[in-house]
Amino acid sequence: MTSSLFRGRSRRAKAHIRVRVTHAVLGALVGAGWLMLPLMTVATRRPVPATAPGTPADAAAPGQGGTSAADYVLPLIAVAAAAVLAAYGYLRRVRRTRTRTTPGTTLPGRPAPPTIADAERQARIALVLADDCVRTSREELGFVRERFGVGKAGGWAREGWGEKAEAGPPTADGMRTGSIPATGAAADTGAGSGAGAVHGGFEAEAGAAGAGAAGARFEAGADADRRTRQETEAEAGAEVRAGAAKAQFEPGADADRPSPQETGAEGGARARAVPGAASVGGALGDPPSETETQHRATAEVETATAAFVHALRGAETELVAAFAMWRRYERGLPGEAGARRQALVGVVGRCAEAGRRLDAEAAALDQVRGLEGPGAGMALDVAEGRFRALAARTVAAHATLAALRERYAPSATDPVTGSVEQAKDRLLFATAHLNATRRSIDAADGDGTARNLRAAEGAVAQAEILVTGVERLATRLREAAALVPAALTGAEAELTAARHGRSRASLATGELNARLAHADGVLAAVREELTGALPYDPLDALRRITRAVDRLDVGRSGVLDTAALLVARTSLDSADDFVTVHRGAVGPEARALLSEAARTPVAGARAAFEADTAARAARGLAERDVRAHGTPYPDTTTIGLPGAVLGGILLAEDPDGGPPATFGGPATRGRRHVRAPG
Repeated sequence: MTSSLFRGRSRRAKAHIRVRVTHAVLGALVGAGWLMLPLMTVATRRPVPATAPGTPADAAAPGQGGTSAADYVLPLIAVAAAAVLAAYGYLRRVRRTRTRTTPGTTLPGRPAPPTIADAERQARIALVLADDCVRTSREELGFVRERFGVGKAGGWAREGWGEKAEAGPPTADGMRTGSIPATGAAADTGAGSGAGAVHGGFEAEAGAAGAGAAGARFEAGADADRRTRQETEAEAGAEVRAGAAKAQFEPGADADRPSPQETGAEGGARARAVPGAASVGGALGDPPSETETQHRATAEVETATAAFVHALRGAETELVAAFAMWRRYERGLPGEAGARRQALVGVVGRCAEAGRRLDAEAAALDQVRGLEGPGAGMALDVAEGRFRALAARTVAAHATLAALRERYAPSATDPVTGSVEQAKDRLLFATAHLNATRRSIDAADGDGTARNLRAAEGAVAQAEILVTGVERLATRLREAAALVPAALTGAEAELTAARHGRSRASLATGELNARLAHADGVLAAVREELTGALPYDPLDALRRITRAVDRLDVGRSGVLDTAALLVARTSLDSADDFVTVHRGAVGPEARALLSEAARTPVAGARAAFEADTAARAARGLAERDVRAHGTPYPDTTTIGLPGAVLGGILLAEDPDGGPPATFGGPATRGRRHVRAPG
């Protein structure tokens, strides 16, 4: 039997214990009384009967003043029976303790340490959770910064390869190539720009996002006098036009609701609106200069979000360290079982610290945003403004992608296959929740406003990533196509130097000739693609050129280094975008490999090759995880719900999709619960 101190024992079991204790006490009292009985009868005087003559008295009478051995038989039997019962009870208790499955029962002694498999499973879960928290927190913090006047919400967050040489690599004539404007709208190739083009004065329809069949119409707002801040980023001398987007938008109440178009004095310069600043051309005096406006906006946003940025940076640092430890573990380092277990514990600890940093600032960020109160109106304006710009850019991206498929080989557009369709799906989801947000504001439902707005913001952010990926790929393909002739010329110079014995590698004659022949074949194939009638993939051509010549190890020219860097940046950005918009299904291996690729130092073509290889492998692992995961909620009738769950916008904790992911760690990221709008 088990002790009554253990949890989970029923009252009936306690009653049985009381009965057994009572029986034991009574038995002990009976045994003690039996042992004391001879002592109680020693002093009793009884008459001695007369004996027959001739019978010896000493032979018939027991010893005077003593006891017989028969008096101890029964007490000894009682003691032995008690010992047997006690031993049986102890053995039964041990056996039941070891085999018992009742909830709440604890085993005696210290619990067994977790196995390597258990620790590895915990580390996998912790890595995925921490990475999701960091990505979600960066996403919402982008909206907060835009709320305080910084239009390019996400560009500050991405560092490393994605921010290098965004103006384009030098071409053969030493000039830098620009971006390819999207059809009908100004292209925005930023890593997460808030609004790429101005399309004020139009109402956004779900049909503009390619969702006419859904019949969901996005209402721009009940207040016709509300202005929305939007940005303009265009090439020098380019005029911002609605183009193809105008056919997809119906004019709204433009007379009463103007949308200011802000353009810089110089080509490509961005003007950002600052709350409280005098409007240009107004009657309040001379407006501040563009530099002063920019400085003021930067100061405001840094002051308002300094603590949140610091927490996010700290969480990113901890996450990078955790991914590095996991990569070492995957390579078999360290080799001892105990050290490997400690490494996994370290991974979990780093992830927990990253989550703790974000959890500590979650309540303060909610207070700054004020989505349950007066802050919801301005936050909704930001989300609606980005939605309008994205709806137009999605239409333009569809035309851009069609043009890319006609101009280049299919492999060139593989990284963005399906991106436009997914962007439309995210915009449909955002449309429903933006409308639900406005209804919640009208009904003074603070909780409903906050959770629906966060769901809409997440969908808008992912749609922006998908559309930006198409625009960026168009720019990179154009840059690569302009760089291929210069790369061929540089490669020929490398081959000539290798033939004259200038290779830094000690190669045998046969090995050198084999590598030269391979490089000649690659260059000849690329030239044939350039002069042929069939479309080709410029990025793949650069990849083949740089890798073929790298085997000669002559001492690379600058144009080939630039080409290798361009290829690596493209692969890394593509993989990062895919993981972000599918983070609900991507496992830790792809995330860790992507983190390692992003940490690769920029130190020439060899480092670019490593980053490119790691990024492409990470993309392949992520695609495998998504295929294995399948489509969530396949039978749902809610528009955009499967994509929102697959993208990690909703946490999939309930049949309706669960709460939206918000700024914070594991303990706070699901603090807002969302229901599918009817």
